[in-house]
Amino acid sequence: MQQDERWLQWAVELQSLAQAGLYYSPNKFDIERFQRIREISAEMIRYKSGLSAQKVNDLFCNETGFQTPKLDTRAAIFQQDKILLVQEENGLWSLPGGWVDVDLSIKENTLKEVKEEAGLDVSAEFIIAILDRDKHNLPKMAHKVCKTFVYCTALGGEFRPNNETIDSGYFSLHALPPLCTEKNNVAQVKMCFDAHFAPDWKTLFD
Repeated sequence: MQQDERWLQWAVELQSLAQAGLYYSPNKFDIERFQRIREISAEMIRYKSGLSAQKVNDLFCNETGFQTPKLDTRAAIFQQDKILLVQEENGLWSLPGGWVDVDLSIKENTLKEVKEEAGLDVSAEFIIAILDRDKHNLPKMAHKVCKTFVYCTALGGEFRPNNETIDSGYFSLHALPPLCTEKNNVAQVKMCFDAHFAPDWKTLFD
């Protein structure tokens, strides 16, 4: 980890310890101390990131219980050896996907995100990879994220502009548009191509 990123590692660790303490401690005085530690960790994030207090609290301090990684799903859908990408309002492109809803499985969430962002009905075939986001994508985030890449087959449907994406298209590996690299980078898209062409793909994981 870069020297200038150590503050984020400290803030994340403080948040994790405080959240566990708030959940498990029976002592009201310890609970007050853990609450203050959590507030300090949030203040560190606000100070360094420039985000509002409400935004930081929503992202960083709204959970209970033992802290575990968040889940993100990304769908790899191919047509004539080209991969489907969707375009966001900022002009960048990504594999359709997003945060896993609390009441959905990875498979269910993948199908939902593809329908919402690409307008397609798909079947989820297999897991390409489960990757630790911090090891592959920038910028670093205030919470641990596991990114699940799911190989899917299109069954039908068509794209319509929506509140998340403005366009979609199929691209070859050597003609990719500008990617939203915090969600998926060139190496991750190439990994999906490798899975597409592999006769017997084995799931990758960190």
